[in-house]
Amino acid sequence: MSKKYLMGIDEGSQSAKITIFDIEGNIVCEGKAPLRPYNLPKPGYVEHPDDDWWNAICKASRNCMEKFAGDPKDIVGIGLCTIRCCRAYLKEDGTLAQPALSWMDIRLSQPYTHENPDVKYIVASSGYITHRLTGEKKDTIANYEYGWPVDVDNWKWSDDPEAYKATGMPREMLFDLVMPGDILGYVTEEAAKATGLPVGTPVVATSNDKAVEGLGTGCMGDSTVCISLGTYTSAMMEGKENLKGTSYAWPKFSCMPNKYLYDSNGIRRGMWTVSWYRDILGEGYAKLAKEQGMSPEEALGREAEKVPVGSDGLMTVLNWLANVDARYQKGIMIGFDGRHTRGHIYRSILEAVAMTMKRHVTDMCNEVGTTINKLIITGGGSNSDLFMQIFADVFDIPIVRNEVNGAAGLGSAICAAVAANVYDSFESAVEHMVRIKDTFTPIAENVEIYEKLLPVYSEITGCTDPILKKSYEIFD
Repeated sequence: MSKKYLMGIDEGSQSAKITIFDIEGNIVCEGKAPLRPYNLPKPGYVEHPDDDWWNAICKASRNCMEKFAGDPKDIVGIGLCTIRCCRAYLKEDGTLAQPALSWMDIRLSQPYTHENPDVKYIVASSGYITHRLTGEKKDTIANYEYGWPVDVDNWKWSDDPEAYKATGMPREMLFDLVMPGDILGYVTEEAAKATGLPVGTPVVATSNDKAVEGLGTGCMGDSTVCISLGTYTSAMMEGKENLKGTSYAWPKFSCMPNKYLYDSNGIRRGMWTVSWYRDILGEGYAKLAKEQGMSPEEALGREAEKVPVGSDGLMTVLNWLANVDARYQKGIMIGFDGRHTRGHIYRSILEAVAMTMKRHVTDMCNEVGTTINKLIITGGGSNSDLFMQIFADVFDIPIVRNEVNGAAGLGSAICAAVAANVYDSFESAVEHMVRIKDTFTPIAENVEIYEKLLPVYSEITGCTDPILKKSYEIFD
């Protein structure tokens, strides 16, 4: 008998990743292609150059299919997950009318203004890639929230004419919407030539990328939280309703139809800051690490492991990309003295991610009225044992990471499995396809130090914001 395979497409802020899984959730092969650096034409504008989204998917997909030893006809579904809170403007033929906007672009917080006569459709990143793969003008409802005329309670475009006026988006400029787990369309011959994917394979709707990650980690129940270590780092937990008027628990569409996911406040350049620090050390450090048989991150991790808990008082505030309503805020490192080394700085950044997320998760759980007893960490940063232990010590609960680290890819494949009737429910698919790899438990003496440090850390911005407001007037 032939085997069945599932494909997950995961296009994030920095790369496109294509993974083929068997129906037990084991990785068969994968391909990856980096996205190009953003175009920054003016302050607040952040654009993806040329046709970068599609080009990266094509390259990653061809790379993946070249490694695939099975029969392409046995790929029974392709789950599509792309970065949330982005926007593309399309011509009549579905090609880009102008550069696609990153989630960091300030224009996404403003109503659409129809200034380019070539623009026929306004879509999320998932809608654009759906059209390139299938030729269909459809998209998942679950990747449309803020800034779109959406009825979140009923999972559809709004029936209120005022919603379209407020967003500046006429209904005729928007694609039709389907639910997560529904088939969007089938790979066309043109798309097959560009990507190497088999013609006619079903392309399946998922959700926003964080919800897909949550599904891929098995984040279910009201006492489990998942932290996604990405360019935007945030936490999520399963929700029962579309909460209104919240400040810390933001209801999002789940990957499971008619369910919600509560999203915490987050760090707008979380793991990006880790990469930034690695990169500013330069080629010399990369060469030194290579000579030792390590990546720069591994070498920095080795140095940071030798640093005491709390980084000898060095604290980092991760505002390398401030919120639009507080643009004066900047990244801060405070507490330097002669003891501090590269390893101290690196550990301080890792501790800042963990302590910031501790505050956000606590706020979210308090607002929802729940207590967590399990924390799942996903994303590339979870490969670091040091980072995982820091999380365990800061949160003072067991921390787990799963066998499959690319949770968005696996979550996409789970959606494909449900659409292809491999499993009869999302819950059943998660049970068969998601497995824990490691558990990290808190170390009592480390917990004690972080409990003392957290209140101090939380007070930093109250002291520094007045100064940064004044400097912003000079350097904005």
